[in-house]
Order: sequence, then C-alpha cells, then structure tokens
Amino acid sequence: MVGIAAYGAYIPRYRLGAETVGWNSRQERAVANFDEDSVTMAVAAGSDCLAGRDRALIDGIVFASTTPPYAEKQCAAIVAAALDLRTDIFAVDVANVLRAGTNALQAALDAVASGRGGQVLVVVADSRQGPPRGETERASGDGAAAFVVADREVIAEHVGSHAVTDNMLDSWRAPGDPFVRTWEDRFATEEGIERIVPDAVTGYCQRTDATPADVAKIALYAPDARRHARLARQLGFADNQVQEPLFGAMGNTGAAFAPMLLASALETAKPDDLLLTVSYGDGSDVIGFRATGAVAQSTPQSMGVSGWLEAKRTLSDYETYARWREVWTLDDASRRPAAASPSVSALWREGDKNVRLYGARCLRCGYVQYPAQRVCVECRTVDESEPVRLSETPAEVFTYSMDYIAGAVDTPLVVAVVDFRGGGRVLCMITDRELDEIRVGMPVEMSFRKLRVVNGIHNYYWKAMPRRTPEPAAVAA
Repeated sequence: MVGIAAYGAYIPRYRLGAETVGWNSRQERAVANFDEDSVTMAVAAGSDCLAGRDRALIDGIVFASTTPPYAEKQCAAIVAAALDLRTDIFAVDVANVLRAGTNALQAALDAVASGRGGQVLVVVADSRQGPPRGETERASGDGAAAFVVADREVIAEHVGSHAVTDNMLDSWRAPGDPFVRTWEDRFATEEGIERIVPDAVTGYCQRTDATPADVAKIALYAPDARRHARLARQLGFADNQVQEPLFGAMGNTGAAFAPMLLASALETAKPDDLLLTVSYGDGSDVIGFRATGAVAQSTPQSMGVSGWLEAKRTLSDYETYARWREVWTLDDASRRPAAASPSVSALWREGDKNVRLYGARCLRCGYVQYPAQRVCVECRTVDESEPVRLSETPAEVFTYSMDYIAGAVDTPLVVAVVDFRGGGRVLCMITDRELDEIRVGMPVEMSFRKLRVVNGIHNYYWKAMPRRTPEPAAVAA
C-alpha cells in the first residue's frame, strides 16, 4: 500500500488584511517576511511534517516551487541539510510550472511504488508576486506543504492518478521578471482552466471508475475565489465536497496551493474518504487518495494548515510589505557599504553548525555547547562529544538588545542570547517579532531564514522567533 504517511504545512506569520493601511482590500493574504523564501518555508513545512517521526528513515526528497532562489543549484539539497536528513538519499527539484507540487507528489508516489525508497519527503513552497495592488497580488499568498510518501502505515492510500498536458500560455514569468504576467482573463478561463481541468477530472473518473458523488473532498486549484467556485460547479461537486480554498485567509500559494488544500483536507478526513487533488498549469494533474483508519491518529505535534492560519499578525501598513518584497525602492538612510560576499569554503566547512544547527553534548558530563568545540568547557574533556540537533529544541530569551542604526530591513535589529532547554546557548537574531512582545524569558523556537544574498549566493542561517508551535511531546512530558 503506497500513500501518504504524514503531512505538514507552513504559513508565514504575517498577513495583509483589512486593517493594513494602504492595502485597500478586505481580502486577507499570507505574506512571507523579508528573510523568507521558498526554501525557508519548505524547511518549516518539512519540520512540521516530520514532527515525531524518525527522519533517518527518509530515503529521498523532492522539492517543488515556481520561485526557487537558484536557477542553477539544487534547493532540495539545502532543505535536506536543514532538516538533518541522511546524505545517502536521492534529491530532486521540480520547478517552472504551477503544477510542480502535484508533479513532485506523483514522482514520490512512483519512486516508492517502484521500490526506489521506503519513505520520500515531498516539500512544496511558493512565494509568487503580482504587480502592486493588482488582482494577482490580492489573490496570491505565500506558504508551503509537505508530505511523507511511504509504502506502509499510510493515513491515505493512493488510488489512482491522471494527467493532461497542454501547452497553454495564460500565465508566465520570464527570467528577470519580478512579477507574474497574465493574458486576457476570458481567454485564460474559457480556453485554459475551464477546458483543461474538466478533461483531467473526467479522465481520472473513467480510469478509476469513480464519480463526483464518490468524492468526499476535492482540493481544487484556481487562480481566485470567483473562478474556484465556478470551476467546482462546472465539475459537478457540491459545496460540502469542495475543500475550503482559503481565499481571503491565505491566498493562492502557487505550486503549493493544491497540496496545501490536500493537507487541510487530511486534517478532518474520516476513514474511507476519497480525496482528490487537482492542480493546473500547462495541463492538470489529478491524484486520488483514500483515507485509512490511521488518519485519525496522525501526529498531534503537527501544526497543519489550520494551526498556522490561527497563529498570525496583520501588518500595519502596505509599505512594510513593499519593503520586504522590494516592490519599490525606498531611500536607505543608513548609507552603509555593500555587504561582503560570503566565503563558499566557509559555508561548506560550517554546514553542520550553520545549516543543520548542530551543537555538541559532552559524553562525560552531558554539557551542551554551541558551536561544537573539541574541549568541553564544563569538565575539560577532550574529543568526547556527540552532535546534538538544536533546531527543534524549545528555548527562551536570556537577554537581548535592539540596534536602531544597523541598517536592517526590520529596524530595530533585535539580537538575543537564547538558552536551549537541556543545555546550549546561541547568539542570534530574532525575526517575526513585535517589539511589545520581546522580553527576557520569552519562549522562542528556531527558524531557518535567509541572512542576505550577495553575488547570487543565498546565505542561510537559523534565527529565533516567538514560539508559534506546540512544544515536542517528549520534551513537554
């Protein structure tokens, strides 16, 4: 039995909403912070998916996005390192098409079915931009989904797939384009999504002897709420069969949209429910899953889509978002020199410390220190330690400072000394923070973020943020 063994998601903390000055829309959408991109969101969703699971059992990873930070560099390898996966696994990037998420999910299903691996992690993330205050920007959102595809102990069994491939230029983005381009709305609707998706769903039903009445929930892609409702009616699905698309709460998350709706459907699925995932982009993928008896026992440590939706803050003004996304250039009063290019050799040499966030635990006295050192500062034992992953360890602020002249995007720059529960201390930045909530003793969690981009090199590191997720069960107990 091949199917989904676990799922997770990630939605950034911040929203553009009715209270946002300059947004001029009652519609709410999730927006990634200035230090987030598709890789950092994929790491967050992957961590949510792997909560409580043995990540040493993962045999492969597939990363999907239409907005990868590199044109030539495997992003799946970055995500695998940040999630502390084994190095003897296969890794694949899928990009450049809106149905990349379902392409990745299908590739993982095929890999497990063929015996290539027992468990494959699929991570899908997107952060697409439309022209300022346009329809695409209002309907879009940022987010990520993740799934463990396995051949045993699945919560949703794979029950067939069907794909249609059709060369359709209704939305596109060329290299160097900051925003998604779209063609005339009526043509894109009638000759694109409303022609192609019904063909794909009909093909799936014919192939699997299913009917729309058999479907409990359909996770359906559409560019906006109006066309989503119209397409669902055209396909013959009742309102109670359509998974809530979250327009006005999250937005269309591009390649991650249909997978995120599938993850949302799994949160409330009952045994024997048939779930359809339908994507769109130069064709359409339809993938069916039937929930098993184990679906009600999925790990409670996962936030899922619903948990991330609730843990939110609304931006006070549109200009903050515009500065994060570099929608327009703002005058920089700091007038600081350009940042120096990071050393590629140092990035490679310090990968365990900076990407996997490894500390060291002394085997003699149990003292934990970060970064790892040969000599234990507590008992002076030499070369007797083991690596310990700190990225998911509960922590709290020991002390902090605010720098108003650092030239940071989110002035003031908040730097804190963070103590991990069970030992270990790190000096790092605090992100996703509001100044009125920062205090000594504040519970925080580590978040994989982008420090800066210089010479095309994306320099990633871990920052602390106010805790949004529940503590790991083993630690809380």
